[in-house]
Amino acid sequence: MLTRRRLMGTAGAAAAMTGAVALGVRPARAQSRPFTFVSWGGALSATEKEAFMDPASKKLGFEIANTSPTTYAKLKAMVEAKAVEWDLVDVGGRFIFQGRDQGLLEEIDYKIVDASKLDKGWVKPYGIFTSIGATVIAWNTKAFAGAAPQSWKDFWDVKAFPGARGLYNLLYYNYEAALLAAGLKRSEVYPATDEKVKQVIAKCQELKPHVKVWWTAGAQPPQLLSSGELAMSSAWSGRILDAKKESTAVDMTYKDGVAWGNGYVVPKGTPYKEKAMQLINYCLSEEAQLRLLPVGTYGPVLSSAAAKASPTQARNLVMHPDNIKDMLILDEEQAALYSAKYEEAWKKFQLG
Repeated sequence: MLTRRRLMGTAGAAAAMTGAVALGVRPARAQSRPFTFVSWGGALSATEKEAFMDPASKKLGFEIANTSPTTYAKLKAMVEAKAVEWDLVDVGGRFIFQGRDQGLLEEIDYKIVDASKLDKGWVKPYGIFTSIGATVIAWNTKAFAGAAPQSWKDFWDVKAFPGARGLYNLLYYNYEAALLAAGLKRSEVYPATDEKVKQVIAKCQELKPHVKVWWTAGAQPPQLLSSGELAMSSAWSGRILDAKKESTAVDMTYKDGVAWGNGYVVPKGTPYKEKAMQLINYCLSEEAQLRLLPVGTYGPVLSSAAAKASPTQARNLVMHPDNIKDMLILDEEQAALYSAKYEEAWKKFQLG
């Protein structure tokens, strides 16, 4: 007998599948596809493939398909449709908390994943950080005749440092940058409050006439800075370090940067859950972490690996003592909270 409850359940499942199909999700069985790792693309994906995925595939004995970009809507659709095609996903740290709250993630199995040598700040129940980057101040090297900017206060100073600016499209990162530009100490940035968010929006309103691009993808800042379309932009450190290998037109500073980690999560319902945990464990091994050093984009989360960097390599590492002492470590749980609570206010500001 087809009861109302069963009919509604069937309709709900059909709706979830319809949404999933619209995002390119198809039912997938473990035996018909390889283990799939998803990241953001660009320098980060290349680094992870070289340092983690290719060596892990040989060591652990299973094929790993690398793809990009990470798309939260697609991950959500897969889980809700029970058609999970991704097995390990590199996410922004705040999604560890957002995905947890939405029931989209498997708990990390710390019986398999050895996190004993990591700082506790990088270890969460539903996700773990495997490499470190930062949101930094970057600039076109021809834009300034004298000293380069060294703080978010300088970034906001369009008289001393004239030219078009680029900022990230979301409140994420801008919350921290604007408060530091306003003179708050790093210890005062969190927790996020209504007053602080009002201060952020007021500070961004001050700079808005000079913001030519609200960027949405990591590849944009280095491209726009290299071409001279922007004089200065917030940017992901790995993207700028990668661009510097090919061009002298861009540079950056870690001073006043916002440090964050690349978080790994396991989508709920993956048929390869145990393999995902084994892979995370391998990525956190010193053997794997040391491979990040010569790549020179995103640095080790494992301090014992970072300690083995050469002086040249150390200059590019967020976690090097000379760099991290001048940086704010992003509180991803607070970022998840302020993103959810104030994103509409942020959108209204951008459109206003």
